[in-house]
Amino acid sequence: MFVSFEGPEGAGKSSVIRCLAQLAEESSLRPLCTREPGDGPLGARIRDMLLHGENLSPKCELFLFLADRAQHVESIVRPALVAKQLVLCDRYSDSTLVYQGYGRGLDKDLLREWNDFATGGLVPDLTLLLDIDPELGLARIVGKDRLDSEPLDFHQAVRQGFLAEAEQDPSRWSVVDASRDLETVVDDCWAAILRSLEARHK
Repeated sequence: MFVSFEGPEGAGKSSVIRCLAQLAEESSLRPLCTREPGDGPLGARIRDMLLHGENLSPKCELFLFLADRAQHVESIVRPALVAKQLVLCDRYSDSTLVYQGYGRGLDKDLLREWNDFATGGLVPDLTLLLDIDPELGLARIVGKDRLDSEPLDFHQAVRQGFLAEAEQDPSRWSVVDASRDLETVVDDCWAAILRSLEARHK
C-alpha cells in the first residue's frame, strides 16, 4: 500500500513517519520510508538545489520537483509496491499541486497533467494531511530552508490548498490535527492506515 504524508511546514511529518514505521515493523508490514524531494543519489542533489540553492523561478522549481518525482517513482516507489511493501512517503504529487498551484499561482490543471506524466499515473492509496496553522508550524522549525522562509501569506495559501484538495477527495485523504502531541497524532494516523488496509482486503 502506498501512503503519502502532506501538510504545511512544521507539521511533524518526519517524526510521525518514523513512529509509524516502527508500528508497521511490529505488525510485519515491511515499511519503506521515503521522501520527496531527496531520496536516491539524484534526489539528494535535486533536494539541495531546491531547498538550499539560489532563488529559483516558479517554473524552474516546478521542473526540478517533477524530475525528482519521475526518478523517485521509477527507481524506489514502484519496486517497493511490487514487492508488497508499505510505502510511507513524506510528500508526493499533491505538494507540487499545492505549493506551485495554490502557493505560486501556476495553472492547476496543467500541474495535474504533468504530475500524472511524471508518476505514470501512480496515486497514493491513502494521503494523510497533517494539518497545522502555519504560524505554529513555522515556529517549530530551527534553521529554515528556502521554502520555509517564504512569507506567511504563502504558507497560509498552501494550507488552504491542502484543505481544499482533501475536501475534494475524501475517499483518499484523511485530515489529522497535527497541533496535538506526537503520540496522539501517530495514533490517529495509524488508525487511518489500518482502516485503509482493511478496506483493501475486503
